[in-house]
Amino acid sequence: MTAASTPIKLGEAITARRTPEQLRARRLLAWRQLLTSLWAPLTLVGIMFIPYLFVIESSPAAASWAKPAMQFFGAAMFFYWVALLGWRLSSKREQALRKCRHEARELFHEAERIFARVPGKLLDGTTERIAEQAMRVEDASLAADVPRLEKEVKALDKLHEELLGAYRKQSGWETVSGFVKALLIALLIRTIFIEPYRIPSGSMLPTLEIGDQVFVNKFIYGVRIPFMNKVPFQIVRAPARGDVIVFNNPIETDKDFIKRIVGIPGDRIELVNEQVYVNGVPQRRDLVSKDFIVHNLEGGQWADDEVVYYRETLDGVNHAVLQSPRPVTPRNEGPFIVPEGHVFVMGDNRDNSSDSRVGFVGQGHPPAYVPYGNIKGKAMVVWLSLGYGGVLSGLFDGTGLRLDRFFEPVR
Repeated sequence: MTAASTPIKLGEAITARRTPEQLRARRLLAWRQLLTSLWAPLTLVGIMFIPYLFVIESSPAAASWAKPAMQFFGAAMFFYWVALLGWRLSSKREQALRKCRHEARELFHEAERIFARVPGKLLDGTTERIAEQAMRVEDASLAADVPRLEKEVKALDKLHEELLGAYRKQSGWETVSGFVKALLIALLIRTIFIEPYRIPSGSMLPTLEIGDQVFVNKFIYGVRIPFMNKVPFQIVRAPARGDVIVFNNPIETDKDFIKRIVGIPGDRIELVNEQVYVNGVPQRRDLVSKDFIVHNLEGGQWADDEVVYYRETLDGVNHAVLQSPRPVTPRNEGPFIVPEGHVFVMGDNRDNSSDSRVGFVGQGHPPAYVPYGNIKGKAMVVWLSLGYGGVLSGLFDGTGLRLDRFFEPVR
């Protein structure tokens, strides 16, 4: 036999052998495989999560119906995943079918890589022989005949060794390049689009609770160049009053903080009797409760704190604010003049937050402002919460899965 002068693509050779009935059966099997994959419920949640984010970001009032709907869908997908897992573990036949089908796919992709890498070097008839055996494997797979499928997959592997053996060993470069591509995609997503952040402290209570995991929109303010703390240009808009942002602490640059923007460039911020004044205008603040209970972590143990709960309206953004009944910060603070290209931030738990007022360090330190380049993005939604109470909290010293916090918009 001699090297083929005009190599035929393996996929084309297999497709040419399929009948219309086989094509329909193959499409049905592909859908069945997708919908019975353990990744299917997670993928469906991810797909629905995208329009959910768009709805709650573009229309905050829509969260009143969108959040319950998303929570219901998420719960349904959880039970879907549990049911799939139970079925997969209990059905030996399904396990064997999936194993054989996976091996068959791996062999097919291996052959395609070899055909693409060494075109023209394979012997005449190689494509036809492998395509014929691949069709036998496919027929057994469509029939869900486990013994026959195992036999045909072994025959295909043996044929690969006979015809492609010299090229089967994957090069080190292919392994490295695959890893590098996956890493670059992950870095691209985290750099440009979205990044998770875990709430480590109670400085943003009750808006964000200890153990909440939030997604951060990195696209809205512009693409930030990591390590350089530069934003070459804005994409959607500039940071605005009321936004809850994650930023790189300008004082201790190895730490990320999450706070609410209270002042933007040029603003004059004052706190008079704990009420926020922006450029001399008092921001509305309504008392909700004088004995509101929040849960804080102290020395690794959960503790109840009694605080005063207000609803504050900051430039049209209505949000929660807590004050201690016995304030540990001065009743009057400021004025703070926000420099160009910076923002002034505070925690919603006003008497328990190291923020711009105290230089992100503590009482007695000069104020500090967050440069635009240090802002990583705007907090959008809680996607997971491992905090006080919730599922299994009795087993983990009060920390459990807070299902009620899932898909909570950050306001």
